[in-house]
Amino acid sequence: MYVGLLIGISVVLTRYFGIMIPIAGIMGLRLSLGEIPLYLTGIMFGPLAGGAAGAAADLIGMAIAPVGPYFPGFTLSAALTGVIPGLILFRRGTRASYIWLLIAVGIAGVTVTLLNTFWLSMMIQEGVYALLPTRALSRVLIIPLHALVLWVLCNRLQLIRR
Repeated sequence: MYVGLLIGISVVLTRYFGIMIPIAGIMGLRLSLGEIPLYLTGIMFGPLAGGAAGAAADLIGMAIAPVGPYFPGFTLSAALTGVIPGLILFRRGTRASYIWLLIAVGIAGVTVTLLNTFWLSMMIQEGVYALLPTRALSRVLIIPLHALVLWVLCNRLQLIRR
């Protein structure tokens, strides 16, 4: 039940509250908080649940509000968004420090950014190195923000569990 709620929140935050920035004439960069529920799913329910939530959020979002053509690589990247923090922080649960959250979000963010840049370059026939600087800069700026939001949520969830 909670995983389904987090999937729904991710879809809404990504598709309706995200900002799309064009790169090379297509919508190539999305800035949103839609990854936060996927990170949280992996941390709270484990990497398998995080991966399933990421894939489901991508597929549901694509069915409800497509931004471009469907490409399975983006679904894999969305699944990794929930898997990687789950692998790093599942045993720690909501007691994770900001540093551990920053590490988990950083590894997931860099991995997903590199993969998504590769998928996008395949789709639009543009070189990876032409797309990577803008995408890397946005990721460097958003990783600390995502870690901070997660840290606040994890602290609040710890209070709720008492």
